[in-house]
Amino acid sequence: MSTRLPHVLVFIAVICASSAQQEGSKCVHADAKSCGECIQTGENCAWCSDPNFLKQGEPTSSRCDELEILKRKNCSAAMIENPRGSQKTEVNKPVTNRHKSRTAWPRPEEITQIQPQKLSMELRIGEPQSFDLTFKRADDYPIDLYYLMDLSYSMNDDLQNVKKLGTALMEEMKNITSDFRIGFGSFVEKTVMPFISTSPAMLQNPCSLHQHCTSPFSYKNVLSLTSNGTEFNRLVSEQQISGNLDSPEGGFDAMMQVAVCGEHIGWRNVTRLLVFSTDAGFHFAGDGKLGGIVLPNDGKCHLEDNIYSMSHYYDYPSIAHLVQKLSENNIQTIFAVTQDYQPIYKELRSLIPKAAVGTLSSNSSNVIQLIIDAYNSLSSEVILENSKLPAGVSMAYMSHCKDGIARRGEDGRKCLNISIGDAVTFTISVTAQECLKDNKKHSIKIKPLGFNEEVEILLSFICECACQQHGEPNSPRCHGGNGTFECGACRCNEGRIGQLCECSTDEVDTKDMDVNCRRNNGSEICSNNGDCICGTCVCHKRQNPEERYSGKYCECDNFNCDRSENKLCGGHGRCECRVCICDANYTGSACDCPLDTTPCLAPNQQICNGRGVCECGVCKCTDDRYQGRTCESCRTCPDVCIEHKDCVECRAFGTGEKKKNCSEECGYFVLELVDDQKSLPDPEQRFLCKQRAENDCWFYYIYEVVNGTQEMVYVAKKQECPVAPDILPIVLGVVVGIVLIGLALLLIWKLLTVIHDRREFAKFEKEKLNAKWDSGENPIYKSAVTTIINPKYEGK
Repeated sequence: MSTRLPHVLVFIAVICASSAQQEGSKCVHADAKSCGECIQTGENCAWCSDPNFLKQGEPTSSRCDELEILKRKNCSAAMIENPRGSQKTEVNKPVTNRHKSRTAWPRPEEITQIQPQKLSMELRIGEPQSFDLTFKRADDYPIDLYYLMDLSYSMNDDLQNVKKLGTALMEEMKNITSDFRIGFGSFVEKTVMPFISTSPAMLQNPCSLHQHCTSPFSYKNVLSLTSNGTEFNRLVSEQQISGNLDSPEGGFDAMMQVAVCGEHIGWRNVTRLLVFSTDAGFHFAGDGKLGGIVLPNDGKCHLEDNIYSMSHYYDYPSIAHLVQKLSENNIQTIFAVTQDYQPIYKELRSLIPKAAVGTLSSNSSNVIQLIIDAYNSLSSEVILENSKLPAGVSMAYMSHCKDGIARRGEDGRKCLNISIGDAVTFTISVTAQECLKDNKKHSIKIKPLGFNEEVEILLSFICECACQQHGEPNSPRCHGGNGTFECGACRCNEGRIGQLCECSTDEVDTKDMDVNCRRNNGSEICSNNGDCICGTCVCHKRQNPEERYSGKYCECDNFNCDRSENKLCGGHGRCECRVCICDANYTGSACDCPLDTTPCLAPNQQICNGRGVCECGVCKCTDDRYQGRTCESCRTCPDVCIEHKDCVECRAFGTGEKKKNCSEECGYFVLELVDDQKSLPDPEQRFLCKQRAENDCWFYYIYEVVNGTQEMVYVAKKQECPVAPDILPIVLGVVVGIVLIGLALLLIWKLLTVIHDRREFAKFEKEKLNAKWDSGENPIYKSAVTTIINPKYEGK
């Protein structure tokens, strides 16, 4: 099997992430008196077995802490007890590659679909142990199918079609497996009132006078599992319909017997399918009281001559009880029910992990296709379940299915859409939270629902340290034999206490003992930082495992020393009995005074620029005028360049205010001339100066102090003089500018004029179009012509 180590590591990290941060406080506050108690506190807790590990006043439980903390407390790795869990694969047969084309097939019990098959684990409390489980769906895997049919009167037409089911289903199943067996059983109802009529005539023929029916019965195993389809057809053809009074049927009684009567049914350790065919609902636990039956179903086989003989004695099974038995016997259920009862059986399917519901036609003509579809649906789904876990043991799943998505929680138990030949992997993590009282090995089993194969895990628990096996009972080291000396400490006998078991429990609270726990009469017992046990102070523990009390009277601690920058001992020392013990190159009450003078070095490599002393890494300037990190600045002093400007100018160029007394006033520095500014030395750690000379030219020089006393000046002989401006270009530029501005103003004026004229012309055109020129006649004008028409004129 290929390993999936990254998945395992990631899975462990996810499980441990939430508890790892709290582990330190667990170890400290567990108050463990022995190595065994310590390692049971948490997976990160370790025990120091060095007899000289504890300081005065520290309790025995201080030996229990995280591994790194114990090392920091100078417990050598060889003296630390920190056992880890482990696992071993006992049986690891590879999954079977079975094909129908092979001439020699392995027997069903030789087929392997799950790997590994057996492991053993040693569990350390709180530490998960993880492994990968691989499931591969085998090709041509054998199938046992038991057809359980309701033979109440309403299923009469369905029986006619089921009579031909055997050979037809055999033919169809050849496409899935070459090893197929089929069986048949029937059920009606409990044979007591009010479920059936108990009159003699109705017991003989519960149907109408025109229809002959067989006597009512609860469940009958008609045909055990067989590969003979013809025999199935023959026996089913001989079956007759029966009848009952109420609508719900006694199918749960029949299902229970099919599940638990494996020898009668003939189940093999292969895929087991139970087809439950009905057109009605079902009775369940409690309904038997209607017939005076009060005893709960016992979940055992009660078949006599293939007939359920105790239906009148035991109540119907509950749904949970039935689901348990189906799961124990690896039976997958297919409910073939009519459309009217689909909702109720779909609700029932949600309570049964490996079950399917198919819609049965009114006469069961589609039953073969229904079985094929339901089988494909069930076989493409893998769901893992585990047996009951021991107290304090938990199990987590993570699935790696075909889609490549890792799922956790309940979804981590299953993979869907698995085809024949597909392999899927589950990462399973087992964690113990406590040791079991019996300290025996326990077995848990994991299996895929509906399959007979399983993985067995043998669990043992690490509850003691290896050093405890070498303990010295009644050791003289434990106050004359009052305890067992193991793992560097005394484990006191009953009734004895103290680090060396020097006291009995009756002596703990006496006042005489308390006197030994006070520094003087005016002090508190154990400085109020511990408890007085047997006249000896046992110091309290702090919430922070790094902080602790110590000393004969618990008067010392390692957390109340002076601080600097909010750090204990400035982060440069350790606190012992409230006094800082500084690291090398540090001093001071809070170890905040470094002896290193590097922080005081100025860019010229002088300490404090020669103007102060270095104390605790900080310059203390001896000249009050100077300040700054390295006494480099002086706000009241003239600038260095200004201070030396006149002397430099007179000595280098013979000009300036001090040229008359140059030799007397300016001989305090060494002058060196260079050609130009580029030839001056690197100014990085020197003063680069630029000053104006008497002739208004600029000259450059560099000033520095060498070895703290010798002043050096480097001067560039080439001065930088200002160049007189060229008047002609300036005059021409002004003239051209005025002309251009004038032209621009003329163009703007012309543009504005054109725009105004165009607007006026447009306005005129608009008014012209809107003008009205009326040509009407004078209203008082009368024409001089009068026209008279002869009324008798006919226009001839």
